[in-house]
Amino acid sequence: MSLVLVGDIGGTHARLAVLHLADHRFKAPPATLACRDHADLKSLLDAYLARLPADCTPLDIAVAVAGPVIEGVADFTNLPWRVSEVDLREAGFARASVLNDFEALALAAPRITPADKVAIGSAKARRPGTVAVLGPGTGLGAAAYCVDARGSAVLVTEGGHMGFAPSDAVELEVWRILARRFGRVSLERVLSGPGLLNLHAALGEIEGGRVECNDAAEVVAAAKSGDAAALATVRRFCSILGSAAGDFALAYGAVGGVLIAGGIAPRILNVLAEGGFRAAFERKGRLASYLAAIPTEVVTHPYLALLGAAESLRR
Repeated sequence: MSLVLVGDIGGTHARLAVLHLADHRFKAPPATLACRDHADLKSLLDAYLARLPADCTPLDIAVAVAGPVIEGVADFTNLPWRVSEVDLREAGFARASVLNDFEALALAAPRITPADKVAIGSAKARRPGTVAVLGPGTGLGAAAYCVDARGSAVLVTEGGHMGFAPSDAVELEVWRILARRFGRVSLERVLSGPGLLNLHAALGEIEGGRVECNDAAEVVAAAKSGDAAALATVRRFCSILGSAAGDFALAYGAVGGVLIAGGIAPRILNVLAEGGFRAAFERKGRLASYLAAIPTEVVTHPYLALLGAAESLRR
């Protein structure tokens, strides 16, 4: 069976593996590399390939990247890197696929099992249908696995860069603070790792207190240790994420459900489950009952984008 090198390259970490294209079984177990340790994608791929035994040599490559892909070329949103299918083929791979990371997650949506996700709320899908996928990590990505009577297709988007829509007076003040700093306030300015820190700083400014955390991981750790300000930030983050997820569900007609992916959500499952996320998801005025029937689930499978990358070649 053909072996393929698959990669999920985010703004912070890269996950790489070799798998059998026919059945998506891993031939070499996934490895995680820090992007900051490499000057470009070629350097990162070479470092991983050097680790492989002789019987793991891949013929093809599929790389899911955090950024828009145009005609097989991608400039990373949060890294000074560029990758193209032409360059990958010239590097020796027979076939090459470069796709958006959330396109890969959407392609993998049909392969998700109950063991790969955790439900937030009690809603169950009434019928098969379009599934929205979004998630905060180094950035915010969004896509949809669209299903109708004619078949299925993936809708690739840059939805994370849509505008942040405040839903109450506190969030409006957060928007004002971030607008002074950034000009335009996209969803990613709030719903991402850096966004969580932006939100924490803005809420601290509103309350007139000091913010001690230096990155998202510190905010989450402080919230888990009982820090009131950090916990309030994480709760607000979950509420904003729920509201955004509801908007994506409306935009995509995602009656099949909404999957929350990315690196942050699995770390804050306890807060997501408190109810603020789901309440904000359903708080859509005349469409509240439409949202109430749509399930929301957090993806816990760490390598789902790798399976989706392989699926782009299989298709």
